[in-house]
Amino acid sequence: MSIRLISLSSRLIFSLGLTLSVAGFAYGMQDTISQNHRINYLFNNIYRENVIPGFFGNEYGNPIKTSLVADVNPNVILVNTSKSRFFVLFSPRVKLRLLEARKAPVRSPSYMPGLKIYSRINSDTERPQFLALAYSHHSNGQDGTTLDSLGQFNRGIGKFTTNYYTLDYTLGKKIISPHRAVSQYGSVGIELHTGLFNRGYSRELKGKYGFVRINSGWIYSLRSGKIDSEKYGNHHRMQTMFTYIADNYENYSFTNLRKRLNFNLQYSYQPGFTQNVAFALGAGYRGQDDYNIYFEDSYSYITIGVLFGTALDLRKKID
Repeated sequence: MSIRLISLSSRLIFSLGLTLSVAGFAYGMQDTISQNHRINYLFNNIYRENVIPGFFGNEYGNPIKTSLVADVNPNVILVNTSKSRFFVLFSPRVKLRLLEARKAPVRSPSYMPGLKIYSRINSDTERPQFLALAYSHHSNGQDGTTLDSLGQFNRGIGKFTTNYYTLDYTLGKKIISPHRAVSQYGSVGIELHTGLFNRGYSRELKGKYGFVRINSGWIYSLRSGKIDSEKYGNHHRMQTMFTYIADNYENYSFTNLRKRLNFNLQYSYQPGFTQNVAFALGAGYRGQDDYNIYFEDSYSYITIGVLFGTALDLRKKID
């Protein structure tokens, strides 16, 4: 009888231990899943901070004078869930220049739709690291011959088309205190146009347009003021962007900054009474104009206007 009781007790203890082990494992797994969901959620907000905002205002310095320029960039977030480490963004982007001329025409707009996928490569939300892979298209919606009768690029109705891939690596740093939040992000990447593989481009661009580009950028954001549950009073933002054409074109030497470098520096201020709009002032240089068939132009410029969109709507408005 005593032997049977001992055997039964042993079985009960074993079963209880097994049950507790399974329960502990399940709890640990659930805790790990919850932690991953939280990290993914925080990284999704980090990706949103790094999205290119829209712009409208004016630009001074362009050899072709304008009365209004706009970068209409309505970012559409396709995947934004804490269950996945991927964040997917689509933008039907369009750049416009309203010319300072009779009847104020908009000639040859830049249509630049693209799909971008973000993915984190670490779990540290205070020092985040992530990759962004994108496929984009750039054309001007024209169907005329790319070159005119003199062999020059036809800026009136000439067709311009190129497609390209970009891969960027970003390293960030975030510091949050009761009265301010500082974040900064540095990125570097490569841009490869499908013209390298004789696909998806206007043939006349071969040897005259940069098909390999090194891109880099830096963003510094400061949110400060009286806060309550991350309701910051104002938002200062500094952003720089560099592009360097790295392949051979037009026999320009590799060190020819005048024709190979594009650079932009922009400051924006978002006051407490706006939700996703900021006032912006910028300056830069274009060695190769980024406005479709006008790419042969090189010049310095100043921009004054307004930023808007996804990258600026993280701060809640103070009541």
